[in-house]
Amino acid sequence: MFWKFQNATDNSKIFRFLQNTALSALCLCCQGRKLNMAKGSPKVQVLYDLCKKTFTPSGTPPPSPQAVQKLHSLLDTFGPSDVGLKEESSDDDRGHGFFGLNQLNRVVRWAQPITYVDIYECDSFTMCIFCFPTSSVIPLHDHPGMTVFSKVLYGSLHVKAYDWVEPEIIHDSKGPPARLAKLVVDKVLTAPCGSSILYPKSGGNLHCFTAVSPCAVLDILTPPYRENLGRKCTYYMDYPFSTFGNKAQISEGKEEYAWLAEIGTPNDLYMRSGVYAGPAIQI
Repeated sequence: MFWKFQNATDNSKIFRFLQNTALSALCLCCQGRKLNMAKGSPKVQVLYDLCKKTFTPSGTPPPSPQAVQKLHSLLDTFGPSDVGLKEESSDDDRGHGFFGLNQLNRVVRWAQPITYVDIYECDSFTMCIFCFPTSSVIPLHDHPGMTVFSKVLYGSLHVKAYDWVEPEIIHDSKGPPARLAKLVVDKVLTAPCGSSILYPKSGGNLHCFTAVSPCAVLDILTPPYRENLGRKCTYYMDYPFSTFGNKAQISEGKEEYAWLAEIGTPNDLYMRSGVYAGPAIQI
């Protein structure tokens, strides 16, 4: 999946640089957390087997509620060691904390790269880990036609997520074309905590991640991003509902709505690939 992010950012200097950077499988650290071999843990194998049994390349038919709940319950039990991560320290002086920066020093906010660790990928699903240093950000983006299971393995992560308002409401009279969305998640998740699920049309399909502290997230995406099949990762800028007036004629709860305008992949999105060092999966 890392290459899906990379292919979506052909014009990004960051990714062109990262593509030419040699990464050591033996020495790469996950932002202060070493990727260590974990012995005797069957959970990641069980997770793989369940995903293989449950998901299809097209996403149809959708998995049954029973299968979703079984996967959800299994993810709830995961910790860092189950995927080869070791939490060394909660201290991190490379960031400035979630509330320590403003728009003027946004470059500093994203100065540390996010590490992407690919566990397994096929036409039906992707299993991966994102390791965040403090204050790093994955900007607001979508998951078209996809279901995503997420589990914070350690640390604290702020999640802000929207779903499109249906039927769609478009504003294009001034400024960039924007579509109305409703805020469904705006909270900090701190491990240990339960896993979360977003669906194609509910649960916060468009989301933004900001690391409150060093943290790691285990993700399962199904079906995976495939631009040739219409599942392209698109980034957005969110504008307060009041920005374009009350075209949608919403009388109450206006703070729960926002206009989302499509943008190109941010050039300052720092991401590098890491090496999975957890229990080997038997394919």
